[in-house]
Amino acid sequence: MRLMKNSYRFFQNKECEWFPCHSTLSPEKFSCLMCFCPLYNFNDCGGKYKMLENNVKDCGDCTIPHYNYDYIINKLKERSR
Repeated sequence: MRLMKNSYRFFQNKECEWFPCHSTLSPEKFSCLMCFCPLYNFNDCGGKYKMLENNVKDCGDCTIPHYNYDYIINKLKERSR
């Protein structure tokens, strides 16, 4: 893989037993940097999730933390204001 500007925004662990943990047509662009989404507890996360009967948020169909570093950072900044 070539080095990218701001390469800290992307990390990939192909040795992970779950890689990639979501269906993707572009595994080479799949980032593991935010394996656990820091927006999980936000009601307004903007991701594709569903609430289960036991009131647990199921983010199994969401790929925001794997492709949208800037989106997550901006959401965290908004929240801290």
